[in-house]
Amino acid sequence: MGGAVTDARILARALADPASVAGLDADGWTTLLAMARAEQLIGTLAVRLDGLPMPGSVKAILADARAAAEQGRRAALWEAEMARRALAAIDCPVVLLKGTAFVAAGLSAGQGRSIGDLDILVPRRALDAVEAALLAAGWEWVKPDPYDDVYYRRWMHELPPLIHRERDRMIDVHHTILPLTARITPDADALIAGSVALGNGLRILSPNGMIVHAAAHLFADGDLAGGMRNLWDIRCLIDEFGTDGLVAAAHGHGLHREVARALRLVEAVFGAAKARGIDGLYGHRIAARDGWGRPTRAVTRLAFYVRSHWLRMPPAMLARHLWTKFRKV
Repeated sequence: MGGAVTDARILARALADPASVAGLDADGWTTLLAMARAEQLIGTLAVRLDGLPMPGSVKAILADARAAAEQGRRAALWEAEMARRALAAIDCPVVLLKGTAFVAAGLSAGQGRSIGDLDILVPRRALDAVEAALLAAGWEWVKPDPYDDVYYRRWMHELPPLIHRERDRMIDVHHTILPLTARITPDADALIAGSVALGNGLRILSPNGMIVHAAAHLFADGDLAGGMRNLWDIRCLIDEFGTDGLVAAAHGHGLHREVARALRLVEAVFGAAKARGIDGLYGHRIAARDGWGRPTRAVTRLAFYVRSHWLRMPPAMLARHLWTKFRKV
């Protein structure tokens, strides 16, 4: 296969079926690597393709990507440990989310995964104590603007972001998984109650909880930026744990439509199924990259950006918020 690729489905195909890279020429490899970097999946791709025949230059790039992912894994686990120590005196569960949870539990979704901020979930009742403990341990506010501070505390599903003054690493402290203004209100207490303890005192969501959270993040709270990586997370979780009880769990959080769409798109993007109806538009957005990894389909991206704000808050509130932000520019 040559370099005539129109979007990021070449990356999806390589992740799902590593043997598919056998026919790539130089342009095809350039496209695949550019796509993987743009979607923050280069480490994952490197793990998936490890041991397969490939040009020496590609092998060196992917070896570097695996090393970088391993360094990122260690850094993420150390940051989780620092948070555990800072919060040890507080009588509340601390649940790791997203990439840090995957690597802490040794899940397949964590293999080669790019990990950014540390995301944790704590009970809302414990927010004040958690905030005070983190500030005392060296974290400080990223957004000192008074409007942003009030906005996060009143309407969002997390505290304003914090960054450690010495390690320069960010932490997002969640008390639920969708903004309080969103039309869907997941049961955060049930997610925490169903979480699973790790050996170090931290916790992760249950398998179904992780899938529900990933689907919520992808389809009910955002513009699908990073959609390929998040959908790959879901695919890995399904492969590892199956879907027993998933439908009931999704209904319990009001996220059954989002989870159902995630399951369909996993099959459409990484499998042989064909996306139908509106699912096709979601797949179109997720794969919107050109051969150099640059964003494409500007109208589709804009539509999903507008949709993300529409999902987050009612129209009148959205108008006030956007006007306030516009006046600050």
